[in-house]
Amino acid sequence: MSRIDSIPRLQDCGVFRDFKWPSNLLEFGRYNVIYGWNGTGKTTLSRILRCLEKRTKPGGHVTLKLDGQEVSGEKFQTREVPIRVFNRDFVNENVFPVGGGDLPPIFVLGAESVEKQKELERLKGERATAQSRLESARSTKQRAEKDFGQFCIDQAKLIKETLRSSGQNPYNNYDKSDFCEEAEKMAAAGDGTAHRLSDEEREKLLTQHRATPKPKVQEVSYTLPDFDAILKKLSGLLTETVVSALMEALKDDHPLSEWIRQGLTLHRERQAKRCLFCEQQLPEERLARLEAHFSDQYEAFVKKIDSSIVELEEMGRQAAQLRLPNKAELYDDLEPEFQTAETGLRETLKAAQSFLEAAVQALTEKKRRLFEHVNPELQAPAVDAEVVEKLNAVIRKHNQACDDFQKRVGEARKRLARGMIAAELEEFVRRRDAIEHAKAALQAAEQEVKRLDDEIARLEREIIEHRQPAEELNEDLCKYLGHSELQLQIKETGYTITRGGVPANALSEGEMTAIALLYFLKALEDKGFDLENGIVVLDDPVSSLDASALYMAYGFIRQRVEKAGQVFIFTHNFTFFRQVRNWFHHLPGQNKKDASKRPARFYMLECLLSHGQRCASIRRLDPLLEEFESEYQYVFACIYRAVSAATSAGASLEEHYHLPNMARRLLEAFLAFRQPATPGDLWQKMKAATFEQAKKTRILRFLHTYSHGDAIGDPQHDPSLLAEAGSVLRDLLEFIESQDKVHYDHMVKLVTAEAVDDNDSPASA
Repeated sequence: MSRIDSIPRLQDCGVFRDFKWPSNLLEFGRYNVIYGWNGTGKTTLSRILRCLEKRTKPGGHVTLKLDGQEVSGEKFQTREVPIRVFNRDFVNENVFPVGGGDLPPIFVLGAESVEKQKELERLKGERATAQSRLESARSTKQRAEKDFGQFCIDQAKLIKETLRSSGQNPYNNYDKSDFCEEAEKMAAAGDGTAHRLSDEEREKLLTQHRATPKPKVQEVSYTLPDFDAILKKLSGLLTETVVSALMEALKDDHPLSEWIRQGLTLHRERQAKRCLFCEQQLPEERLARLEAHFSDQYEAFVKKIDSSIVELEEMGRQAAQLRLPNKAELYDDLEPEFQTAETGLRETLKAAQSFLEAAVQALTEKKRRLFEHVNPELQAPAVDAEVVEKLNAVIRKHNQACDDFQKRVGEARKRLARGMIAAELEEFVRRRDAIEHAKAALQAAEQEVKRLDDEIARLEREIIEHRQPAEELNEDLCKYLGHSELQLQIKETGYTITRGGVPANALSEGEMTAIALLYFLKALEDKGFDLENGIVVLDDPVSSLDASALYMAYGFIRQRVEKAGQVFIFTHNFTFFRQVRNWFHHLPGQNKKDASKRPARFYMLECLLSHGQRCASIRRLDPLLEEFESEYQYVFACIYRAVSAATSAGASLEEHYHLPNMARRLLEAFLAFRQPATPGDLWQKMKAATFEQAKKTRILRFLHTYSHGDAIGDPQHDPSLLAEAGSVLRDLLEFIESQDKVHYDHMVKLVTAEAVDDNDSPASA
């Protein structure tokens, strides 16, 4: 059996700003009555308990103690508690909904339906299992869809961030739908492997994607020397010798020979007869011998060697001065290929330079040995004859890329995107298929639940009978109203209210209250609710009823909820409260000395003002309300205590803003007893009383301004008038004392004695 033990915490729930269950307040019993005027929080409490019934989250922060465990309002949705709540929300939703409608049916079981009921219970068990599988399948599908969606979002984001750029670029707005569409096409074509990229390919394409437009580059214009021809010519020069009248002194002394040859040429050109060095006469014989040594053949051979040296040196300069493009001038993706070709060309040029320098060195050496046969020791360098063409081929690729820049970049991005999709295609297919599997499982689970629902509905149509509740409700209405004019007639979906056989319109408030209350009480017998193990809550069930209807309603309530597992009754009607109180006082075990073992508890709602806001709390019922047959004693006590507190501690109306209503009730009750024959309103009765006129006017003005019948209003009054509260209430007590001194003294004695007893005894309910 479920049980509400207490309400440990209510924060920001209507007028319950920050309520905590007092430590000295007994927990709820089996039977509980909570008395409170309008505006003190009864409706808020009933709505919180209705949230527990409907398994919805209440507003604010709520904590209930259920079966010994504290349960927050956040967990109401997961907590199944057998509870039925009668309040205005129940009436509006079920009995008289906005827009009209029929009452839902109340179902009972016939004796002949026992076997079908067993089958029904078995099917419901299967249905609960099937429903569990359905919820699991639904959760699995939702999880699979969420995982798949997030996967696609993440992959699309990765592609977008990788390939985005300034300017127009379709990948700047790449999203989940784009990724899904391309991945679906690739999966359908089955060519994911073909789009995969190696690390090298990917880096190259990324370089193309990131490239910016560059100008074209001039091709290299250079022809490698013909090494074989050079070697052939060089070999001929090295092996050729000069035939002349050799002078032994000059034959092996090349520097001296070269110096004399140059001097002889100079003397010949100047036709000098004397030595230009020492100015001595040149011997004819000496000149003849020198002329014979340096013959025309000699000079021609030297010139031939010098010409070859100049030619070879020119080739060397061309190789050394050849300008190659900088790799930065080409697109980055061509850099590896360009660098390879450039390195090859530079190595070839270096080899050519080395070869040419060696050839020049060989010819220079030959000039020193003109009269000897010299064996050539040079070999042609092993070079790639196509090295220049290879470099120019890379340059042509660059120049073509310049012409096709946008197309090339676009193609690189497409290949990169497809490569990234291909890399995750297996995961895409796996997650997509997981959704399809989950959908199939969900469809199967839904079909099974529907099949069981159809079977259950068929059996319920056969075993459910709501004619009996309709007949019993009509009997109750007749007893309650004293006539059978109003009836509930059965419809396929429930009941409709008729008057004289036609749909009833313009029901009185009393009739609506009677139908709503009786319908609720009858619904407690519904097969879907276990009354003896359940909780029943009634919030102001006799609102707007006259005296005779009130007693009739009380009789029905007592009869129908007496066997409930736990009962809560909220009311502001003292007459009804008195009936419930007397019922609870006569319950078996209610006279036990230990209050915690009594079946019934008595509470009241108190609403005070704190920091300009009404703050409600639950506390023990005032003994004056519990012990006396009228609330007059309690109201007098509240006024008397407030005046005493204001006198001793300077309390203001801010702390007891509810007192004007009590003061009005006190004055009305007192004058009704003192002047039963005086007709008219409160003013007429006050006018007939002998008392100081200014104080009478002051009392009436205060009560008319601040009191609102049973309601507790918000503090919106003139602060200057609020300050008069203490003195006005003293005037009121003085007025009562002046009219009936004996009565007043007895009331004061009662209040002061009650205060002493209350302070000497522990709090109980």
